[in-house]
Amino acid sequence: MEDNDFLTTPDYLAMLNEEQRRAVLHTGKPLLILAGAGSGKTRVITTKIAYFIREKNMRPWSILAVTFTNKAAKEMAARAALIEPRAVDSMLRTFHSFGAWFLRRNCEQAGLGSNFIIYDDDDSLALLASLLPDKRKDEVKILSYQIAKAKDMNLSPDSEELALINGRKEFRTAYTKYEERLRQIGNVDFGDLIKKPVELLRENPDIKARMQDRFRALMVDEYQDANVAQAELLKELTGPETYLCVVGDDDQSIYRFRGAEVRNILQFPEIFGGADIIKLETNYRSTQDILGIADSVVRNNRGRHGKKLVAARGLGFRPKLMFLPDAENEAECAGDLIIRSVKGKGGAHFADWAILYRTNAQSLNFENQFVRRKIPYKVIGSLKFYEREEIKDALALLSFMVNTKDEVSFRRIINKPARGIGAVTIDKILSERWNEQDWNIETTMARVMPTLAAKARSGIAMFLAALAAGRNALSGQPAPPLPPRKKGTLIASDGLSVCVAQLIEASGLVSYHLAHDEINGETRVANLQELVNSAGVYNADEAGLSEFLERIELDRALTSEEAGEDYVTLITLHNTKGLEFKRVIMTGMEQGLFPRENKKDEDLEEERRLFYVGATRAMDELYFTSCAVRRVWGQIMYMEPSLFLQEADKSKLDIHGQIPYGFYIPESEGGEGGIGKKSQMGTTKSVTLKKTAKSSDGRWQIGDRVFNDDYGYGAVAGITEGEDGPVIRVQFETGFEIKFLSRAQSKNFLKIQAE
Repeated sequence: MEDNDFLTTPDYLAMLNEEQRRAVLHTGKPLLILAGAGSGKTRVITTKIAYFIREKNMRPWSILAVTFTNKAAKEMAARAALIEPRAVDSMLRTFHSFGAWFLRRNCEQAGLGSNFIIYDDDDSLALLASLLPDKRKDEVKILSYQIAKAKDMNLSPDSEELALINGRKEFRTAYTKYEERLRQIGNVDFGDLIKKPVELLRENPDIKARMQDRFRALMVDEYQDANVAQAELLKELTGPETYLCVVGDDDQSIYRFRGAEVRNILQFPEIFGGADIIKLETNYRSTQDILGIADSVVRNNRGRHGKKLVAARGLGFRPKLMFLPDAENEAECAGDLIIRSVKGKGGAHFADWAILYRTNAQSLNFENQFVRRKIPYKVIGSLKFYEREEIKDALALLSFMVNTKDEVSFRRIINKPARGIGAVTIDKILSERWNEQDWNIETTMARVMPTLAAKARSGIAMFLAALAAGRNALSGQPAPPLPPRKKGTLIASDGLSVCVAQLIEASGLVSYHLAHDEINGETRVANLQELVNSAGVYNADEAGLSEFLERIELDRALTSEEAGEDYVTLITLHNTKGLEFKRVIMTGMEQGLFPRENKKDEDLEEERRLFYVGATRAMDELYFTSCAVRRVWGQIMYMEPSLFLQEADKSKLDIHGQIPYGFYIPESEGGEGGIGKKSQMGTTKSVTLKKTAKSSDGRWQIGDRVFNDDYGYGAVAGITEGEDGPVIRVQFETGFEIKFLSRAQSKNFLKIQAE
């Protein structure tokens, strides 16, 4: 746009950059706006609505804009109305809100009454359970989840593709029964709000023509989060005269587990033939090195359109990668960074900081560290660690084992999981206790058992056996050999962790949470495992158990204090979408943790997108932490740096701590203030710069595996060129570091060929 064009450009358009303006002014063919992180996509879509009404004389009610949350829809409506007041008459809704609106206006053709009820997940589960009385609750819950998934994929009970979700005949039968009963009742579930409109539009040409005539412009925000059914709905609403515009970022598609299908945005140009693509690549949130790190990882994905973000704010401070000994050091390092910034000259606030992690269980070390150092914090997207149901249950078990007079803990866990011990039996046990002033509830249970029904007797016996299993572990004897990790088991290694693991396992809580919640059961078990891990540093005796519970109770009491508005945010990577923070610490950057183990192909690509989302939440400062050792399922594991750290552009990183052997850093990616800069984070020794990546004689290169009779296995960690030829530095697994001349001693250092 020429300078004199601004004289005739409306103010609301003059505020846009060139690429944003092109997207707003676009008309005619379908349009895919690839909006990079922090590129102002909401401004574009709301301005486009106002532009169509004000400049193109489009009737406000003929514009339909959809997104995925009520909050986003309200924000879009408010911002569009600020530019053009008539935009309040446009329809800005979530996908499901639009589906409900559509069905109520076409209820007769859909076989529904005008006052149909929308079932939530609990309602759907209850209805399905009534149809399958012979099924256990956990089995019904799995089937209910799979039915919802089928509807997100726009699959009916007779669809051949249903086998992709569950190939068993009983699933198809259950789905059929469920659909028939919904039809008889005249209600719909959440999935029907998308699936039924698609069916209605396909089967009723008059309804389809009426909808396409009503909505002449369709706009979709966050299109990378659309599932199959939502994409099908969009296709049915789009007619020959419909203007279609979708906004999204293929690099931020991270909700596959919720049904999001990244192929919707990747294949948009083919699905809507001849579609244009406009990329928003100017980022207003982060600095350039932060964007460079994010891009250097996500560009390894094959499934993406590709774009190059440019920071409007300039280069900024280089992100920092900190190699740390273990998870306790990781939490301490985060605390040091936060305290230093708040008390320093910059005058930072706690609210400037966010701790990002892959799994909820990782929050425990940070919570404990922050409580002790009086750093206010909030856990976003889940409860604080000690407030989680499964943790409260486990602590109640431990508390009762220590003090069998504890009525509160007794009431919480005596019938969880269900053991046939109802309220009447519980009251009988407690009343007997009070009548005879026998304060020990455990001995009272044993005494009244013969007077109870068979089911209650069996349940109490199971509970008493669990207590015995926990007490037997308080012997101070060495822990038994570690069994292989299996789904639904806790692993203990040392100290008090053996007692905690055996008590929880024997109580049935692990099996209960796995069966009770198919979707989140493993997460709950992982939280229980983290509690077991934290017990490992205490002695395996009654004094150690009491100390453990006392420390937790003190931490809980401190945690209950209000953080006010100034607090550090603790949050999983998935929950960070749409948020931004001045300073971000991405933790647990280790292989098997992030990315998760056994991830490959599309799953690995989504993990990379998750890295991209996490990194681009940072505005000013970005930190990565990677631990050499971490306790995983009760075992001390030696960790490898995350694949994503290997892929990252190290010229944009300051690296602190002891670099693990095999972590390759080219010479060109060092330099002043970068690799080798002495850490101020309380980490290990500074790092030696690598002078060359490959020896001049071609025999050695950084990362080569080596064997020596005297020192064992190691890896080439450095190469320098001297007067007598290449000098090779090898770091051995035993901790020794040896230098040798390639020319003189190469026969004594055997190079291990890669498989």
